Amino acid sequence: MTHKIHRWNITHRLEKRSLLIAINCMAGLSIFFFGYDQGMMGGVNNAKHYIELMGIGHTETVNGSKNSPVITDSLLQGGIVSVYYLGTLVGALAGGMVGDRIGRIRSIALGAVWGVIGAALQCSAQNHTWMILARLINGVGTGILNAIVPVWATETAEHKSRGQFIAIEFTLNIFGVVVAYWLEFGLAFLDDGVTAFRWRFPIAFQIIPLLLLFAIVWLFPESPRWLVKTGRNEEARYILGRLRGSDTEENVARAEAEFNDIKQVAALEETYSTSYLSMFTGRGSGKLHIGRRVHLVVWLQIMQEWVGIAGVTICTLAL
Repeated sequence: MTHKIHRWNITHRLEKRSLLIAINCMAGLSIFFFGYDQGMMGGVNNAKHYIELMGIGHTETVNGSKNSPVITDSLLQGGIVSVYYLGTLVGALAGGMVGDRIGRIRSIALGAVWGVIGAALQCSAQNHTWMILARLINGVGTGILNAIVPVWATETAEHKSRGQFIAIEFTLNIFGVVVAYWLEFGLAFLDDGVTAFRWRFPIAFQIIPLLLLFAIVWLFPESPRWLVKTGRNEEARYILGRLRGSDTEENVARAEAEFNDIKQVAALEETYSTSYLSMFTGRGSGKLHIGRRVHLVVWLQIMQEWVGIAGVTICTLAL
């Protein structure tokens, strides 16, 4: 069955830690894009051409400072920014279902395509309606990636290194925010920041990591857990063998034990309801207590956002 894994797949060339590092570099590229997208709108919202084109205000000289933004329609400005997160919510919910149906790799590619379409529409926007629709589409792509990429990375990593790899990936998330800030800071000095390039280029810049993500994701191994759930056991066993190593009997035995654990968990999951409604209410989950776990995760995320980090990230320049 391993012949179904394309000969270009890096699984045939890398193994153990080198393969895990490659996987997490690819995952980090996706998380970098998310961070960049979060920080990008801060500078865009202060661009003279953008403010006037979207009809959210104007610029004037304030205390000797030229082109200071004066926002007259903060509701529209906030709506343009926040509709992206509505798209992210939709994309994340859809991404979970799509990821289970078509696999992690193809889902990541799908998210990248949605993101490219949304970014292209954003950087070519001619009015606020256009921009709102583009932000929504871009958000859907981001949601798919955010739902799939961390899951894929953790499903390939060993349990003892998952926390380390996730920490590295989300460090790249913050790095993406930093890149967005510095890029827009530099562009503010180009033609006094009054041209369309001042805001269109930062939006278009996010297409670069998305295209790179779409191009290289096909070279990476599928999640062994998903392969087992779809009955492709030999492929899963081979990938696990490469991930854990085949140089010693201990590593071979460890990979085989993990493979058997995954099969048992997959069989157990089939006996319980896995719909979103059942996960949220906890019905049909038995001793797994899925409802309790889901509520814990959801409320941790909500309380994290309640500290105001999203507002600070997006509106840093205005603040």
